[in-house]
Amino acid sequence: MVIVFGSINLDLVARVPAIPAAGETLLGTSFVTSPGGKGANQALAARLCGARVAMVGAVGHDAFADAALANLAASGVDLTSVMRVADATGVALINVDAKGENAITVIAGANGHALASWVGDDALVPGTTLLMQLEVPMREVGALAHRAKSRGARVVLNGAPAAVLPDGLLRDVDFLVVNEHEAAICVGQRAGVNVVRTLGARGATMEWQGTRYSEAPSHVAVVDTTGAGDALCGAFAAALDRGVAPPDALREGVRAGAVACTHRGAQSSAAPSGIAGG
Repeated sequence: MVIVFGSINLDLVARVPAIPAAGETLLGTSFVTSPGGKGANQALAARLCGARVAMVGAVGHDAFADAALANLAASGVDLTSVMRVADATGVALINVDAKGENAITVIAGANGHALASWVGDDALVPGTTLLMQLEVPMREVGALAHRAKSRGARVVLNGAPAAVLPDGLLRDVDFLVVNEHEAAICVGQRAGVNVVRTLGARGATMEWQGTRYSEAPSHVAVVDTTGAGDALCGAFAAALDRGVAPPDALREGVRAGAVACTHRGAQSSAAPSGIAGG
């Protein structure tokens, strides 16, 4: 089973000719809302890759909550441990330009109330893969990683948004997935960490057991890069969970990330015809 402890948002997505500069106002070409949040995106990707998935996180009591959970519910993700709290459901404000590049502002809202204690000890066993990100409180991520590691579960952490990670947290992580910017902040010069570095159109590399592996994606026509990293993380975790060797899991993750770039939106990128069928 893959347990995802992380954020659940509703994405507010504007298509624009270019990402606005500071003080600049541009006329966009379209606007949509869609479910998002790095935790929810990765949970959906893992589920569509065949994993049994439980989502653990928080939403509000507002009108955005059900919309934010709609795709997870429809795909069969276990939502028993998604709690309703006295704050607004998280949102992400996303501008996507004509080249498919994006600029994102996230408002945590209910995600800031997520608690590690919502994951019971009975779920943290050697057959469990715990997948987390940094859009929920760092102290809760650290506490859950430590408890999971001590009980024999596999811990995968996506170090996004970028933040300096405590040494204790890094010791409890089996695989840290970061882009090049995040790697410099999250890892720095510290050794002994199994790091997956995502490289955009160049694919990804992985340092595992003293060996460096590289995986390049097939060429795709990029429509929107939103959610590509989340698709990679979810597919990577799902592959590890079913016993695939890490280098092969990396290959599956890179393929999923590339396919995600061919669709608009974070969770629409994880359509069955994309990741699961890739």
